[in-house]
Amino acid sequence: MMGNSKPFVRYVRTPHLLMYWDDDRLVTRSSADGRSREVVMTPLVVELLNHCASPQTVRTLAAECGVPTRRMRMALRLLARAGLVQRTNSLAPLQGDTYSQWNEWWPARVFHIATRDIRFQSAAEIRTHSQAKRSHAPRPPVTKNIAGPFTALAAPDVGGEFATVLTKRRTWRKFDSRPVPFKALSTLLNLTVGVQAWADTPEGPVVLKTSPSGGARHPTEAYVAALRCEDVARGLYHYSADRHGLTRIGDVRTQDVTRFLAGQDWFTAASAIVFFTGVVARTMWRYPYGRAYRALLIEAGHVCQTFCLAATWLGLAPFCTLALADSAIERRLGIDGIAEVVLYAAGIGTPLANSAWAPWPDDRERHFQPHTFL
Repeated sequence: MMGNSKPFVRYVRTPHLLMYWDDDRLVTRSSADGRSREVVMTPLVVELLNHCASPQTVRTLAAECGVPTRRMRMALRLLARAGLVQRTNSLAPLQGDTYSQWNEWWPARVFHIATRDIRFQSAAEIRTHSQAKRSHAPRPPVTKNIAGPFTALAAPDVGGEFATVLTKRRTWRKFDSRPVPFKALSTLLNLTVGVQAWADTPEGPVVLKTSPSGGARHPTEAYVAALRCEDVARGLYHYSADRHGLTRIGDVRTQDVTRFLAGQDWFTAASAIVFFTGVVARTMWRYPYGRAYRALLIEAGHVCQTFCLAATWLGLAPFCTLALADSAIERRLGIDGIAEVVLYAAGIGTPLANSAWAPWPDDRERHFQPHTFL
């Protein structure tokens, strides 16, 4: 190329494409982008993608595949729109996509990417879906019993503080306007994710916390959106598990809460929201197989349940939710969504004065009755 002539636009295959049978169709999509679209694999598409292992021009690909240049240009535009090829002015092959650090966990990588940033159903859509389900499929039983010799167990001992905390734990959706006391917030964060002790191992020192973690890897981190907290200015913070303190990382607005929690605007009245993330390398370093991704998810569940129980013990009104706007949260927390990913959210408020548990954000009357053994 001479003078000011522009370099040729080339197309190169997106790394890590996923191919599978969907009934009688062979389809593919990018496993590096949860928003990529399915493309039906035809002989031309397979041949085209094979040639695009390194950057190629439209004319070269048209000649290699034996099709008119105009048809090849249209096909490449469609594949680029679907995320299967990328436009480039470089002659160098792609070095790998941003999720390449997940390659050891490739089955988990596919699941993780495919379930990010989904559009959650509205309350009206959920009701419509439930009605449609009931019209052609019975609701699964809420408990299970099987035939066979049955031994009745002794009545449970539900006296004492611990049993009371367990039975009082509920998900709250209505809160008082009073801020959460500073001491209660401090205690809650320490008991949930704070370092309680250190232990020496052949791999080096590890931390011990109140929730279990495979190999004591403890990949879970906590970020606090302080909305109404005594002695803590409104904002976003990272909780330091070993120093037991909060590092401010940004501001937080009421509309952010609604956006982060998929439109659940009743949580904007809470005092604080905690986002639990997973540092992938901590677990992957010890366990290089995809099944270990289960540990990342399950351990976030351990931590969140500890959070809810500790909050109940402290007289607070806790909640938890998996309805998250992944990318929006990760951008605001300053994490990349690859090496560190958001997994779960929980929060607290102060209970409404002289009010029983409020399980739903509306004022419709519900009836509850204690369980009795049959």
